[in-house]
Amino acid sequence: MRRYGKHTDEDDIRSRPNRRGNRPRTHIRPKHEDAAEGMVLTVDRGRLTCLVEDRVVTAMKARELGRKAAVVGDRVALVGDLSGRKDTLARIVRIAERTSVLRRTADDDDPYERVVVANADRLAVVTALADPEPRPRLIDRCLVAAYDGGLEPLLVLTKSDLAPPDKLLELYGDLDIPYVVTSRAELESGEAVERVREQLDGRITAFVGHSGVGKTTLVNALVPEERRRTTGHVNAVTGRGRHTTTSALALPLADAEGWVIDTPGVRSFGLAHVDPSRVIHAFPDLEPGTEGCPRACSHDEPDCALDDWVAQGHADPARLYSLRRLLAARERTDGD
Repeated sequence: MRRYGKHTDEDDIRSRPNRRGNRPRTHIRPKHEDAAEGMVLTVDRGRLTCLVEDRVVTAMKARELGRKAAVVGDRVALVGDLSGRKDTLARIVRIAERTSVLRRTADDDDPYERVVVANADRLAVVTALADPEPRPRLIDRCLVAAYDGGLEPLLVLTKSDLAPPDKLLELYGDLDIPYVVTSRAELESGEAVERVREQLDGRITAFVGHSGVGKTTLVNALVPEERRRTTGHVNAVTGRGRHTTTSALALPLADAEGWVIDTPGVRSFGLAHVDPSRVIHAFPDLEPGTEGCPRACSHDEPDCALDDWVAQGHADPARLYSLRRLLAARERTDGD
């Protein structure tokens, strides 16, 4: 073994090579000023399909982004091969700040929130009036998630030929939520599709609903088959296209400016991440009345200042009831 004395020359010292290469480590990240802008259309096992100008490009997330994940609807910056040709791969190097976020948790005890969609303008809550029966508590939870994430809600009620919509619409009348009522015959004729398209024109709209309500049928009618083939993902191993509702998928509207984001059918919609102070922003007539509330007020407790605010005639009592019903949905199960 070689031993070194006091006056060892530096040239005698052997430096241990870096197994990952000899480039010095740095915390300075590349700026990628030449990166192209794109939109994430779908995510599948680490591969992201993005729209860059008029090309569909497959990409992966750059290591420098760390744990920050891109989701459907994200605006991203990409470098690398942006041709969109088969077997090419680009790299996402930046994720732009989001204007809205649709989040959910697996259940109300799950502290881990999942971002489902980013940058959507609207959340279309699709529910059948019969077969299956409506689930108002699940609708309430979807509305809370929309208000919390900065999305404008839209109710799409299907199968009106099996049951009238009046009772359900009355339940949400005080919330002033826009709605569209459709029947099977109207979907087949295209009349209902046109009414829905009018609500979506110029917007990015995420569709949510549980199985059997007709969500995917409606999305299929809104987006022509050739656009689905162009935008949808094909598994590189099996060569088969994935069912569009096994993961979120953004699709361009037909005969209109806008996007539809089809999301997987939900059995539950956990709201463990929701802060009541954010939901109140969707009630501008009630929000000024919260100035006298105690800190961290749930807006459904004896000391809540909203009771006096409404009693003084500043807002309709029905609006306060609607707010508290939605906030209470965070504490209930999604069952009927």
